[in-house]
Amino acid sequence: MSVSVLSGCRQTMPMKCSTAAGRAAREAATVELFELRARTPDLVEQQLLLERVVELNLEIAGGIAARFRGRGAELEDLEQVAFLGLMKAATHYRLDANTPFIGYAVPTIRGEVKRYFRDAAWTVRIPRRLQDLQGMVSAQLPALEQELGREPSSEELAERLGVEAADVEQALAARGCFNTLSLDRPDDDGLSLGDVVADQDDGGVDRLEAVDMLQPILEDLDARERRILELRFIEGWNQTDIGAEIGVSQMQVSRLLRRILGELRDRLAPLSVAV
Repeated sequence: MSVSVLSGCRQTMPMKCSTAAGRAAREAATVELFELRARTPDLVEQQLLLERVVELNLEIAGGIAARFRGRGAELEDLEQVAFLGLMKAATHYRLDANTPFIGYAVPTIRGEVKRYFRDAAWTVRIPRRLQDLQGMVSAQLPALEQELGREPSSEELAERLGVEAADVEQALAARGCFNTLSLDRPDDDGLSLGDVVADQDDGGVDRLEAVDMLQPILEDLDARERRILELRFIEGWNQTDIGAEIGVSQMQVSRLLRRILGELRDRLAPLSVAV
């Protein structure tokens, strides 16, 4: 593949996909890039194509990162981890696996983000200098409170310790960062963290991921099969009315639905493995 071909691909590939057609186009363009990469012996071109796959699917990684925001880690950090997961997925994806790339990438990216939380994001780490100063503040605070008859200011603590007031303020702000607290520990209003944090994931993101995984599989169905699914699950028709619409009996509709759904489940099974 020449550089000019790569440039042409760069101009035609969709970067933002808000519709089913756009997501299908992105998946098709991704497959084309993988096929081009498999055919070229040039290592530089292989790397360029791999980077293009990652660039094309950044929206997927960004969406997964956004799902985990507000859980104790900065969104920028989550995005970086998700992008690394996307690169990992692109590097290890195999065309002969008969699995859409998104079906492989989504659990891989999600797994990387979950590992990040497990390994790095549950306990806040502060500089050693502030850890030491925090210990000094804790040691001097009770005596100074007793002498003054009130809570001392940052300036008074700094004077007692012989340090800058700004450093004392940072150490005070970092109190509680060394240990994680129980979800059941009540706050000042008597509510635990479990009471105020939703116990369910954002279903909207789950639906978006499901649509992305289903889209390329649904494309393999013929027009009548897609029409049956549309009437049953989008329009809400019963089997008798569907049969009258397409010219078959209710029993035939029932058999068709069982077969179609069974095939979809078989195709989706390898995509839903938890990471």
